[in-house]
Amino acid sequence: MTAPHGFSVSRYAPERGTLAKLAARDSVLRRLDWPILLSALALSGIGSLLVWSATRGRTELNNGDPYYFLFRHVLNTGIGLALMIGTIWLGHRTLRGAVPILYTVSIVLILAVLTPLGATINGAHAWIVVGGGFSLQPSEFVKITIILVMAMLLAAKVDAGDQLHPDHRTVAKSLALAALPMAIVMLMPDLGSVMVMAVIVLGVLLASGASNRWVLGLIGAGVLGAVLVTALGMLDEYQINRFAAFANPDLDPAGVGYNTNQARIAIGSGGLLGSGLFKGSQTTGQFVPEQQTDFVFTVAGEELGFVGAGLILVLLGVILWRSCRIARETTELYGTVVAAGIIAWFAFQSFENIGMTLGIMPVAGLPLPFVSYGGSSMFAVWVAIGLLQSIRVQRPMTA
Repeated sequence: MTAPHGFSVSRYAPERGTLAKLAARDSVLRRLDWPILLSALALSGIGSLLVWSATRGRTELNNGDPYYFLFRHVLNTGIGLALMIGTIWLGHRTLRGAVPILYTVSIVLILAVLTPLGATINGAHAWIVVGGGFSLQPSEFVKITIILVMAMLLAAKVDAGDQLHPDHRTVAKSLALAALPMAIVMLMPDLGSVMVMAVIVLGVLLASGASNRWVLGLIGAGVLGAVLVTALGMLDEYQINRFAAFANPDLDPAGVGYNTNQARIAIGSGGLLGSGLFKGSQTTGQFVPEQQTDFVFTVAGEELGFVGAGLILVLLGVILWRSCRIARETTELYGTVVAAGIIAWFAFQSFENIGMTLGIMPVAGLPLPFVSYGGSSMFAVWVAIGLLQSIRVQRPMTA
């Protein structure tokens, strides 16, 4: 199809105009995807209660203040909302032009982790401690950077109407740019984050329309990489023990298998309606380690039961469903690829986090999006929501 003045029109042709023009014609608030926003807010609200329940009696963690983690979780959510609003205001297309800067900053931050600025928390040397109790996990923001840099490259010629699909050279370049931060994160080692990033890359490639040979090659490279990492001894002992405990839950129930066993006991004891908030014996007895972060889902299972835990799954499902709709309805490949990367990120990380509490996935130290305690994770997922909302806001309204 040919437009006036000889311009080529395709499904992914970029729309004309700016966010200001769209806002003048239609309210930005009306264009927001409210099911996504309300579901994310509900998850953060539920997370606040679960984090409070898991930490209010942990005097060794909260310095004698039972509201310490509750306040910080709510504060992190508030900052996350501000970041979401800022992302919508800037727009995903504006950020597209800033991707080289964002990529460079991300590389600098994760390299800083490998310097004396870095700190080890829960076995992973993946943090930068700034001071005053504030710490930053750069790998959480690298997930966003990988999505944006790959989307920028893979969609450039397609959105310009020069190609129908990304060529092999473009795909290779995008994979190389994604591989660099992943390799640095692997050196920390932060295997959980690398797993998420690998799934993000796979999701981005699938959405971009790249040749299936690249997808199959990436899967093969992932399997080979896992074998080499194990053979070369790049994993720490605690990581090897986690996989061993997953393969054989009865291997060391009082040692490497303790976390998973206690998590399953907590969830199993909740029944249909749970024991009631603040009344879980496993939670109040502090039997489940890291319950406010990696194992926060066990609090929901024990104290809110199948109904409460199921509600978390439903809310996550709504976010993924609406995100898929945004990816499908956008008129540019760049927006489709960004949304697909976020979908792959949220879906895999949620599955891994909940799966490890049920014993169907190995323990990988990944937070549950919007629910687990942690500033870096909370900030990153709300920026991702901002990107999704921007993609929806800046698309033409359908009749």
